[in-house]
Amino acid sequence: MVAQSGKDLLIKLDMTGSGQFETIAGLRATRITFNAEQVDVTSLESQGGWRELLAGAGVKSAGMSGSGIFKDANTDERARQIFFDGETPNFQVIIPDFGTVEGAFQITAIEYAGSHNGEASYELSMASAGAMTFTAA
Repeated sequence: MVAQSGKDLLIKLDMTGSGQFETIAGLRATRITFNAEQVDVTSLESQGGWRELLAGAGVKSAGMSGSGIFKDANTDERARQIFFDGETPNFQVIIPDFGTVEGAFQITAIEYAGSHNGEASYELSMASAGAMTFTAA
């Protein structure tokens, strides 16, 4: 994978549950992380005292975050609705020259900020709420 423009890493939201995804407008910075818990099965019989992990046994999760400015009333309103209603709709993350990750996420935090002589901004944090699918680019 060669160098990519950060603006091409997109977070998209299924606005109606119909599978029609729209980019969350106004985001300036986006991030996705993947985690897998480890299950330690080390015992006195472990070779050389080295830790042993049980393959495929830990809980997997993904987290997304984004920050930006208000640009689109529809996606802003939908994000607020998802948070206050506790919904877990499908999101997509487009990772340039890598692929698309899709799955259900819960918005776990919304932060609003603004300075006296600057624009109002917001930050979203999301946690996976089910299995993720990956489609290679």
